[in-house]
Amino acid sequence: VQLQASGGGLVQTGGSLRLSCAASGRTFSRYSMGWFRQAPGKDREFVAATSKIGTGTDYADSVKGRFTISRDNAKNTVYLQMNSLKPEDTAVYYCAARDRWVSTAEKEYDFWGQGTLVTVSS
Repeated sequence: VQLQASGGGLVQTGGSLRLSCAASGRTFSRYSMGWFRQAPGKDREFVAATSKIGTGTDYADSVKGRFTISRDNAKNTVYLQMNSLKPEDTAVYYCAARDRWVSTAEKEYDFWGQGTLVTVSS
């Protein structure tokens, strides 16, 4: 499956952005989907994940209550709604897919998008 992330940009502290990740190539609903991020000088970290039909989700503690992951299998797209953004949310955000149940572990994802940059100004 091929993944294309979009929606990043520059936003002020407290603002919102919605990231999208469009999938193509294979049946989207067979994949659990995740969002990860990598800040400058840091390792990539888990942000959020959703199950194959969106009934199960998981979030990093740092984004709980502010970010929401969702998916539209009819549109082959997964979303990350980001509210109350903070400067520490600044990172390149990646979407990823795995052909199994939901996971928070980067190494367990098989397919990755190219990343979209989110910059939160203070």
